[in-house]
Formats: sequence, C-alpha cells, structure tokens
Amino acid sequence: MTRRTTIADVAAAAGLSKTTVSMVLNDRPGTRLSPETAERVRAVAQELQYRPNLAARVLRQGRTRTVGFVSDDVTVTRYASAMIRGLLDVADDQDHTVLIAETGHHPERVAKAVETMLDRRPDAVVFGFMAARRVSLPALPDGLPVVLLNGRTDRPTPVVLPDERTAGRAMARVLLDAGHRDHIGLVGSFPAGHLVPEVSVTLQDRFAGIHEELAAAGTAVVATADETSWSDPEHGYRATRRLLAGGARLRALVAMNDNLAFGAYRALREAGLSVPDDVSVVSFDDDVIASYVRPALTTARIPYEEMGRTAMRMALDGEVEPQTVLVPMPVQHRGSVLSP
Repeated sequence: MTRRTTIADVAAAAGLSKTTVSMVLNDRPGTRLSPETAERVRAVAQELQYRPNLAARVLRQGRTRTVGFVSDDVTVTRYASAMIRGLLDVADDQDHTVLIAETGHHPERVAKAVETMLDRRPDAVVFGFMAARRVSLPALPDGLPVVLLNGRTDRPTPVVLPDERTAGRAMARVLLDAGHRDHIGLVGSFPAGHLVPEVSVTLQDRFAGIHEELAAAGTAVVATADETSWSDPEHGYRATRRLLAGGARLRALVAMNDNLAFGAYRALREAGLSVPDDVSVVSFDDDVIASYVRPALTTARIPYEEMGRTAMRMALDGEVEPQTVLVPMPVQHRGSVLSP
C-alpha cells in the first residue's frame, strides 16, 4: 500500500517547518506568511499529492465540512434538479461536500435520512422540496444550522422561496404593456378551500400578484377555469375548453404553470384561435419545453439554481435566525404575447 503523504513530507520538500506548512494548508487566519511562501507550500503539496486527514481535521476544528441535503423528489425532477446544481456549486467553492438523500413523500424516510446524516455530523442541513409547501421536520440538534429550500414549517427556520407575488404582478404587467385591458382569462385557479399550505405556501401569492396588478390598472380577469392538478398539459386543455365553452371572449390568457399553457395552446388551436394573434398567453415555471413550443412561451422562471445557491450560502454562514429570503423570478419574454 502506498504511504500517505503527510505535512512533514511537504515541509521537508518545501524546506519549511511543519508549523508553517500546517498554517498554509489549513488556511489559518492571521498568519504573516508571504504570498510566495504560501504558493510554494501549495505547489509542493500538489506535486506530492497531499490530502488532508479529514478525521484529524474534524477533531481539531469540530467541523466535518459536509452539509446534508434532504429532498422529496428534487433529484429526479427535470428542472427542479437545478437546485442541486446551485447547492453543489456554492459548497464546492467553500470546500464542502454535500450528502444527498431522496425520501419521496414518506415521513418515515425523512426521519431515517436525517438520523443517518446526523451520524456523520454535518455542519448544516438543507431541506429541499419540489413544490413549495408546508412540511413537518423531524427532531434536530439545537444550534445546527437548518435551511428550508422551497418550503415552510411551523418551526422558526430560515426559508428560501421564489418571489411569487412579484412574478404574478410582472406577468400581468406583460399583458397590460401589450395593450390587454379586457378579455383576460385565467387557467388554473383553485376552488375555495383547496389551496391549503400542505399543497402550496406560495401559489396564493402568485394569484394575488396577478389580481393586484390588474386591479391597479383598473381591470380584472373576466373568466377563470378551476384546475387543482397542473401536472399534465391535458389539465390545461380541459380547463381552456371549459372557458371557451362558457362563452368567454378571450384576448389574453394567464396559465398558472407551463403544463397548463401547453394544453391551452391545443385548445385554442382547435377553436380556430391563433397564439398570439388572437390570444396572448403567459405562464410560470419556464419548463425546458417552453422555449421549444411554437410560438415559444412567455413565462416567469422559477429560479431553482439561484435558490439552491442562496440556501447553501445561508447554511454555510451558520444561519439559524428565522427569516424568509425571496428570490426573484425573471420573466422570459418570448413569442406568445402580441406586440403592442
């Protein structure tokens, strides 16, 4: 077995003391070493393929340089997996490793995943969710930084969420700026009592933003189609057909997510209506397909990657004070809105 390179080996090769080499390789603050000396140590360490003894570092510093990430369906979801990319980028920049556990929607798996991660003494834990909903967290040690990514809990905890109210206002403003003041429909509203926190803690803000911006302009949605499931274009197709069958005279349509918008495209086309010449369409999420449908869909992007980055920065900063950080949802202007 090849002998592991030690700090003593690096010190001997660099012609420096073990103390000096240790200060450089452990990034010890407050040293008066010259940049040239530090660079020489790092070059020799790389040449000798030195790797720090993590077990010793944990004992010395009391930190493992690991962060736990527990999610429901994030890792297997096409666009929400960008959360993980954001988490990993920030962790890598700060020389941390991310331990990832996927639990589906099984509370017992969450508890087991957390227990397993705590055995590895992470410096922080981030919980991430596909849909921004209220969740229950298992018991966690006092003082352990915990951040909720795209979710809320009854426990005072730092939270990172998309800024849905501002996005709702922005998408309504897109239609207003295109000259739409009347005949605006909405696909994907929830029947009274169905939009509970266990379903979503942000969608009510999306709805509110749309209605607030339209009201400020002296107008309102003229017709809505309830649809409590948004997971398939078929739902948007059915809802838009109901709007049209009810006699709604549409010139613009707000779909509450891209799947509903894709279905609305089909229903409008079957009714002999063209997007955007007859009906402008806007939406939310920025699914990967949104830029490929024709016309390409104007939509507000859920900033999963930036949300992941934000959550990891908060976790590594040791954030424990309860706060809500809202990440902007940028509008992706494409061809589904008629130019004024």
